[in-house]
Amino acid sequence: MVRPLGELENAVMTRVWEWNRPVTVREVLLDLRAERDIAYTTVMTVLDKLYRKGWLRRERDGRAYRYAPVSSREAYTATLMHDAWATSDNPAAALVHFFGMMSAEQREALGDALRVAGPEAEGPTR
Repeated sequence: MVRPLGELENAVMTRVWEWNRPVTVREVLLDLRAERDIAYTTVMTVLDKLYRKGWLRRERDGRAYRYAPVSSREAYTATLMHDAWATSDNPAAALVHFFGMMSAEQREALGDALRVAGPEAEGPTR
């Protein structure tokens, strides 16, 4: 089971996923500073923890590291959804409630995804 990312972890991963390239601590720091006061060492620690948890891979670039995602945001979201559904005592009822919370556009997107996946679709991977 995947533990959801914390608020700061999510802010960091959002940038890594959106930029879709290996990033440095400094790049993430400068972008985060547009919305909060944060120290270089804090960003470095978060990136290191995400690396150790298996969310990021890293490679040396001189004296620094460049970090890149191991999987996509979509794969992360799918895993969270799967884990939430799998822990339910009544998965069918959970799905009914989930569908009830969706907008018409979201239900349409789900229908499109089910048609694309087909009946032999495999489970999520990370």
